[in-house]
Amino acid sequence: MESLFLLIPLSLLLVAFLAYIFYWSVKSGQFDDLNGPGEAILMDDDSPKTSQKLDPTPDPKSSIKSRH
Repeated sequence: MESLFLLIPLSLLLVAFLAYIFYWSVKSGQFDDLNGPGEAILMDDDSPKTSQKLDPTPDPKSSIKSRH
């Protein structure tokens, strides 16, 4: 029974703290755009980069350096 005198106030403090965090997140705009981040993944530009040099033959000097 004596533990309830400690646990009830602690639980009320925890609920008040969580309510404050939820209030802050709503006030700061955390829940304004719920669909945007999920759709941004789908609209990502997956086109290959053409500015890179695509050379299928390896550099012989780099293979010699990697062996040593």
